[in-house]
Amino acid sequence: MYEGVVQDLIDELGRLPGVGPKGAQRIAFHLLTADPEDITRLAHALLQIKEKVRFCEICGNVAEAEQCRICLDPRRDLSLICVVEQSQDVAAIERTREFRGRYHVLGGAINPIGGIGPEDLRVRELVARLADGQVSEVIIATDPNLEGEATATYLARMLQAFEGVRVSRLASGLPVGGDLEYADEVTLGRAFEGRRLLSGGPSTAS
Repeated sequence: MYEGVVQDLIDELGRLPGVGPKGAQRIAFHLLTADPEDITRLAHALLQIKEKVRFCEICGNVAEAEQCRICLDPRRDLSLICVVEQSQDVAAIERTREFRGRYHVLGGAINPIGGIGPEDLRVRELVARLADGQVSEVIIATDPNLEGEATATYLARMLQAFEGVRVSRLASGLPVGGDLEYADEVTLGRAFEGRRLLSGGPSTAS
């Protein structure tokens, strides 16, 4: 344990996701030895993110205006909506350059143990986006874990009420370079569901 502001800094850093006590201590002492200009830039960035960053009024993605750059892009296919849990997921999908529709950020996943239900997510906003009949497909891209699967199942059932709207789920399975013995049940099960034919099959020749 340290005294005064040093311990206060360690405690605050330790509240960040993914930062344990040792990591918080390393970051704190790195900041203590950093140039004052670096600390000033960091402090400024932290203040700016709270002052300027908001959530897109359409999709819920992070933005610096009322709408994010993706929703403002006229080249995007308005008939496709990809539903994700967090804004970080939007960035991950965008890096693939495979999807040209728009997004809907739920703000989390259904987690009864954690006290998070559908009413705590941006589900009503998703339903409202489907009301004008422009959307022909909703792609559910929630995480391939228990919470993500529960959310995907809930959304798929709910969206059945919209005629003419196709609901699909991103395929998921074993990661490249991963070991089969370390795969969890959900991942391994999805790998079987999403398997593809490499060769063989019944002959169509007469």
